[in-house]
Amino acid sequence: MNTQFAQALFGSTGGFAALVLRVPAGLILAAHGAQKLFAWFGGYGLEGTGQWMASIGLEPGYLMALMAGSAEFFGGLALALGLLTRPAALVSAIAMLVAIFAVHIGNGLFMSNNGYEYALTLFVVSVALAIQGGGRFALDNVLLERLGRGAAYRKPLAA
Repeated sequence: MNTQFAQALFGSTGGFAALVLRVPAGLILAAHGAQKLFAWFGGYGLEGTGQWMASIGLEPGYLMALMAGSAEFFGGLALALGLLTRPAALVSAIAMLVAIFAVHIGNGLFMSNNGYEYALTLFVVSVALAIQGGGRFALDNVLLERLGRGAAYRKPLAA
């Protein structure tokens, strides 16, 4: 892997603050995804979520529920671990934008009216993590180190 690409993907300018953002936001996203995918934590699972998504115009509903649930569940777990932080944060940010504009925007800002404040907060946290990376305590650092070590031991191809 190109070391510049690896640094851009796995490197981080975030210190401890990234950990503080990643773990709770990741666990919250994963829990919401588990509601959609597995009907955990009082959720409706793929069938119920898919029917609801179709009813608001996100069709095909089952596929949309699978995509949203997977983005939240797997993206959230990845964020909590700091694994592929930037791609996971980007996917999570997109999922939150869809939630804001497809579900919450017409209800105003406040969550008490089913507004977009919470989805906006998760969007902003996701964007911040996409920009700064996973921080000091992220598995991305382990990947970056291993990829860098591997590049140091590779011999250039003979011409």
